[in-house]
Amino acid sequence: MAKATPMKPRKCSAKRMPRDVCKIVITLAFVGALASAYGQNGVGLDETARFLAGLPVNGTLAPLTQTPDWQAHAAALDKSWQSKDHFQLGPIALWMSAHAGDYYRSTGTMYYMFGGPDFLYAYTFFPNANTYILAGLEPVGQVPDFSRLNPNMLGSNLAALRNSLSTLLITHYFVTEEMKATLGRSELGGTVPILYVFLARLGCNIIDTAHVSSPAEGVRITFSHNGSRQTLYYFRTDLSGGDSAFLRWCAARGPGLSLIKAASYLMHGEGFAGVRNFLLEHSRVIVQDDSGIPLRAFNKNWILEFHGRFIPHGEKFRKYDQQELAAVYKRDPPPPELGFAFGYWWQIERGLLILARRK
Repeated sequence: MAKATPMKPRKCSAKRMPRDVCKIVITLAFVGALASAYGQNGVGLDETARFLAGLPVNGTLAPLTQTPDWQAHAAALDKSWQSKDHFQLGPIALWMSAHAGDYYRSTGTMYYMFGGPDFLYAYTFFPNANTYILAGLEPVGQVPDFSRLNPNMLGSNLAALRNSLSTLLITHYFVTEEMKATLGRSELGGTVPILYVFLARLGCNIIDTAHVSSPAEGVRITFSHNGSRQTLYYFRTDLSGGDSAFLRWCAARGPGLSLIKAASYLMHGEGFAGVRNFLLEHSRVIVQDDSGIPLRAFNKNWILEFHGRFIPHGEKFRKYDQQELAAVYKRDPPPPELGFAFGYWWQIERGLLILARRK
């Protein structure tokens, strides 16, 4: 079969037609070429991820990168990523290397309960894990098929994808209710497109993506970085209650490296005792803010290090302020700044981090 030749972009002149009409003509021409090429050659997973992430591509999707909608998308993500790397990703990598180097370099299993699709921070704290297991309530979604997307909706779909990322890129956590509202209004909905953006921006190459149904609805993405093959799981599952098939499945993956961040203080109550006990029993190290596991739950098998600054919360989370945690920071104040914001605080000078190591 002859290889489809992508159409060259039509040049528009403002003298000949209005700008908005010109934009539609260009987009339709590109998508027509895309549909033809897609049917014969397909679009690779890496190409899809890079396109979603606003990064250059050389394959079937290349014509669409010439449209004003995609170029605006790429510019916005470039700007956000540059700021994110400067204020968060770089400082976190330096901090972990200095304070938890063995775990930072570890190749074990990484658990990020309540993290949703936040692979960005899972990878930043533990970049060498063999397996990442993320859990949340957000829908799984699927790999986008650009030959089936409405060409007139490309701009709005890319904007919706950026909106779903905006809170995390501006602060450093997802808001579940915002995610539910945003993910349901786009043809690029679900967590898979978000995971693809993070993988591409982190320089990872996607090898395979498969939906899974056990122990819960989810997706498995196999990827590589600098020659190392790694696996990412995201599961849509309710973590409330006690023991569950999901936690038993996780237990079979062995003791892990755990991250807990902006977890709504759910494990401070008994409604989430199962996942709290799992993490305490199956973690070699836990990096968390004060919204994770309460201090009273750590027994003598743990060594706790306190970093950053304790500042009482406002009205929303005031009832979860721990007096014993305040006492620790008052009695033996650690260096006041982490060098990056963490937890529910978005200001760099207010981050609080607890590094818990199993003896």
